[in-house]
Amino acid sequence: MTIQFNTGNHVTQSEEHRESLKVYISKEFETYNNHITRLEVHLSDENGIKSGINDKRCMLEARVEGLQPIAVTSNANTYEQALDGAINKMKASLKTILGRAKKF
Repeated sequence: MTIQFNTGNHVTQSEEHRESLKVYISKEFETYNNHITRLEVHLSDENGIKSGINDKRCMLEARVEGLQPIAVTSNANTYEQALDGAINKMKASLKTILGRAKKF
């Protein structure tokens, strides 16, 4: 599974932080590793440089072999919380969709 990061203009990440997130995401999706070919992580700040409540957004898009891409979105106060929320939503979606397709 390839993990690709896309960030908005107001999001800065060090390469070390990005690599630690890749390891974390890989562990979270271990169960689905044989089904997902690519996972795209889109991080953005909805308010730009202004602060706000739940303005950090994470969208995960999973490319599953033989199926249409699956996308989920989560907003939170921090990028880590938004990522965790999106991971939980994606796991639930994958379980449902792969269960229907009898692949899991």
